[in-house]
Formats: sequence, C-alpha cells, structure tokens
Amino acid sequence: MAVQHHFTRETKLTLALLIMGVSTAGIAFLPDYASLGTTSLVFLALLRIGQGIAQGGSWDGLPSLLALNAPEHKRGWYAMLGQLGAPIGFVIAAGLFSYLMSNLSSLDFLEFGWRYPFYVAFAINVVALFARLRLVTTHEYSHLLDEHQLDPVPVGELLSSQSRNVIIGALAALASYALFHLVTVFPLSWISLTSQRSIAGFLQVQMFGVALMAVGIIISGFIADRVGRRRTLGTLATMIGIFSLFVPFLIGSGETGQDAFILIGFSLLGLSYGQASGAVTSNFPQRFRYTGAALTSDLAWLVGAGFAPLVALGLSSHFGLAYAGVYLLSGAVSSLAALSINRAWSIRDN
Repeated sequence: MAVQHHFTRETKLTLALLIMGVSTAGIAFLPDYASLGTTSLVFLALLRIGQGIAQGGSWDGLPSLLALNAPEHKRGWYAMLGQLGAPIGFVIAAGLFSYLMSNLSSLDFLEFGWRYPFYVAFAINVVALFARLRLVTTHEYSHLLDEHQLDPVPVGELLSSQSRNVIIGALAALASYALFHLVTVFPLSWISLTSQRSIAGFLQVQMFGVALMAVGIIISGFIADRVGRRRTLGTLATMIGIFSLFVPFLIGSGETGQDAFILIGFSLLGLSYGQASGAVTSNFPQRFRYTGAALTSDLAWLVGAGFAPLVALGLSSHFGLAYAGVYLLSGAVSSLAALSINRAWSIRDN
C-alpha cells in the first residue's frame, strides 16, 4: 500500500510497461541452449515472470468497470471492447512469424529470425504506453478515481472476506481461457512435432481464424445485451464442451480437419472471450471490485491458459488427442458449475 501513496498511477503504469518492454526485448537477446545450456532456460523463465509482473501492474481494471458503469442494456457491448486487443495482437505476431518463416531458411530462422518479432514488440510496447497514459488522464478515469472505484485493497484482506467470489469469478471464464491457448499455442506445437505441414501456412490459417474471433467478440456484445452476459457465457461454455468432444477427430484427421478445428475453435472463442472479462465482478462490494476483478482475471488466465498448452501437449503425447479434449471439457464443466453456483447464491442472497 505504500507504493499506492508514493507513486502516481502514471508512474506505476510507465514502470510496468517498461518492465514488459525490457522483458520482451530481453528474450530476443537470450543466448541459445548450445551456449549456456539450462541456464538459458532459467533466464527465459525469469523474463517470462517479468512479463507476468508487468501484465499485472499494467492492468487498469477498465474492462470490468466499463461494463459495470455502462447503460444497463449496453454492458455486453462495453465489456467486449477491451477484449479486441487480443486478436489484433495475435494477428501482428502470427503475421510476423509467418513472413519470416516463409522467407528465411530453417537455419537462419532458428539462428536469428525468431528473435526479430521480440524487437518489434518493444516498439509496440511504447505505443501501448502512450495509449494507456492518455487513458488514465481522461475525465472518465479521474471520475472513477474520485468515486474510489479504482482503489486497490490488500490481497489478504480481499481473500479473507471475498474468497468465494474470487473462486467463482476465476472459474466462470475458465472455458474461454482454456480454449484460447488450445487453438493458438497447442496446435502449433502438435503439428510441428507430429507432421510435415508448413508452420508458416498453418499460421496463415490461424490468422483467418483470429479474424473470425474478432467478429465473434463484436457479435458477443449484441448477444449479451439481449440475453445477459452470464447466460451468454453459460451457453458458450456448453458449446465449448460439445466442441471438446470433436477435438481428437479434427486435429487427427489431416489438414482439412485441422483447419476446421482452428476456424470453429476461434469462432467459439470470440463469442465467449468477448464477455469473459469480469463477468461476475458485480458480486464484489464496491470497495473490493478493482482488486477482485484483477485477481479473478489473473487466476483464470493462470489456471485456464497458463498451463493449457503444456498440459494438452503432455496428455496428447502420452495418452492420445482425446485427452486434450478432456482437458478442454474440464474447463467448460468448471465454468458451467461456477455460473450455476453463482446464480443459486444470487437467488438465495436476494
């Protein structure tokens, strides 16, 4: 809390994004395994931790708070606006890697080509810094500060009285976050290890899928405003659960099936991810909303997405692709259970 009193939000945001830029660009300068052995892996892990710390420090809470402060029938629309950053970022990254892989030899790409996107990311980070700084100096942001809707509280205090809401909030979006990395990172690893398909070409398919994701995010705003955000998330969690049953058949049936997996998966992801941010933030009393929204979002990413590619790849390698589907199904079941419990508690408490 001392940091809260001694540093402005602009200072903290600048520091967070500086750490993000240095950590990301630092990956480009990592010595390879042949030079440092396992020490290079340790450095990579430290840089990734730095990215995580920076991500948490730069989180401004506005996706959830915009939805809470939006007109009653526009909350779904406002909630999805902040989610559009993910597909835009993925298109830039996938496009860069696809271009480099198509125009460099395998040896050149492994030696230096893969490092270039991380240099570029530092420049993008500078743009993000100016955009965020302009955001936190707006009248609307200042109003939220004056209303104490952006005041943090100690995590221990939050968990001591709001642990139920934290758990429900983290699990409610689990299906969406698990699907995110199962259609982005996991298939790239699986295809590169088990087939001769061009990764550059597969990235282009993913870029088309991300375009569908962006459209789905926008559509989710209209749907959520008609039927409600929680009902939208519940319906999409059910659809993701059904989709999980077809994962082994699609990924294991050649290029056509793999393309169908990507396009269908990204379409479902857009509709779900568009409303995944802070869907149950209103459960928190106002004093806890800012920290509660941030913590539930971080936990959902950690549990649903952080380990998803590694777990799915490990399960698929040892037991078959069906187990990747089981992993995704578990995320869908968790989301449905959390949303059902939340609804039951809401009815009981009213």
